[in-house]
Amino acid sequence: MNKDPFCGSTAALLFTAFLAAAAGAQGLGGSSISADPSGALQTINANGRTHTNGAFFQSLGTNGRSCSTCHVADQAMSMSPPQIQERFAQTRGRDPLFAAFDGANCPNGNTSDAAAHSLLLSHGLIRIPLTMPAGAQFKVIVVHDPYGCALVTDPATGVQTLSTYRRPLPTTNLGFLSTIMFDGRESPAGATTALGTVATFPANLNNDLTKQAADATLIHAQAAAAPTGQQLADIVSFEMGLTTAQVYDRNAGDLHAGGALGGARNLLEEKPDYYPGINDVLGADPLGIPFDSSSMTLYAAWENGGNPEDYERGAFYRREARSDIAAGEVLFNTAPLTISAVRGLNDNAALGNPVSFQGTCTSCHDTPNVGNHSFPLPLDIGTAHTPSAGLETDPNIQRAIAELNEPDLPIFWVKGCSTPFSAGQPVSFYTTDLGKGMITGLCSDVNRIKGPILRGLAGRAPYFHNGAAATLLQAVNFYNQRFSMNLTEEQKRQLVAFLNSL
Repeated sequence: MNKDPFCGSTAALLFTAFLAAAAGAQGLGGSSISADPSGALQTINANGRTHTNGAFFQSLGTNGRSCSTCHVADQAMSMSPPQIQERFAQTRGRDPLFAAFDGANCPNGNTSDAAAHSLLLSHGLIRIPLTMPAGAQFKVIVVHDPYGCALVTDPATGVQTLSTYRRPLPTTNLGFLSTIMFDGRESPAGATTALGTVATFPANLNNDLTKQAADATLIHAQAAAAPTGQQLADIVSFEMGLTTAQVYDRNAGDLHAGGALGGARNLLEEKPDYYPGINDVLGADPLGIPFDSSSMTLYAAWENGGNPEDYERGAFYRREARSDIAAGEVLFNTAPLTISAVRGLNDNAALGNPVSFQGTCTSCHDTPNVGNHSFPLPLDIGTAHTPSAGLETDPNIQRAIAELNEPDLPIFWVKGCSTPFSAGQPVSFYTTDLGKGMITGLCSDVNRIKGPILRGLAGRAPYFHNGAAATLLQAVNFYNQRFSMNLTEEQKRQLVAFLNSL
């Protein structure tokens, strides 16, 4: 729709009234509302009112950081560049967020030098130092090292450490996880959530989150010792109590009006029904329930604009906005895309190793009304491939990456593997993130990265593990090119409207 929802409109007045009413209820029942670029975000703490004296908010290390340094409530429990830039300007880089160890492009970065923190300031990226796995099937060679610490060898031990740069995943909606971290490194083999049964899932998830909290404190907060058992239990309890979702849209209004199911309270009601493998696209649902591609059903009541009697007086233009969101949801469930050259799918024996096959967005985002993959199936869709000329051979990936706002990341040449799409054929390729391959050392895992939970997207731009999509439109344009979706401009707009409503 072309209507300006801000200047002198009924929508602006209603949005102001909505935020004012919400502000009066902040903390009541553990619910909070914060404005974001698309409207308003809601977070519910099932444990009650949030108290900032808990371990999540305490500095448990040596550099002044707490969990809340990188996981901010009004940024969907992640963080975004505008707020990061504001923190840098206000503190001249002295905020604990900018600790040189991983808040700078390299650990020798000058605290007050913005250029030393360019990846964090522009794309919200934290440096993740990962040691090369022992016995790795592949060899890594640096071909582009813009900051001087892409691959560093310890002169005493010979151990190599590779610098990877990623967005902080949200510490909310964790009850819907199937694996922890983009590369799954906090869900170790034998304890990963998805290897357990439905009955053991809560205990497995608790164990994995406890390990993640301990490791984050030791690494990112540079603690001299791990947190106590009580501190870890407090962190995990706080995180598990949080549910976050978009609750208000500047064009469509309340996202739970007229029979719609947006907002964190409705999402909270989905939690008891979730288990790893629910609605699995590969047919491995533990309860034997077949895959349903229509896994998003939040806005079915708004198809064709919904019931006009549900609209506030003077806000009938919302009918069009709500129709757009509902149409975007239908596209998410049904718009055909051609899946090819995706590690994790096209080399998957359960699918018969197809060269290509038809799917929809929900082929990968299959968890009902949540949007992550319900099994820990990391995929290489091309987001870690490099836009540098001559280093990418797949034309679909070339066109897709060209739609993005790629950060200037180190580029690695991976050698010694065979292509998973043609058994026995040697292949060398270029990447900015080896994904799960840096954890397992397996060629089959290189470049494979998990997709995050989609709820609360509007509050935590930019998108993808490397922040390469500055907006949701860029993300949609990437998928449109990568998987030959042939979307019209109207369909792109509708998909963006739907994604912003999550």
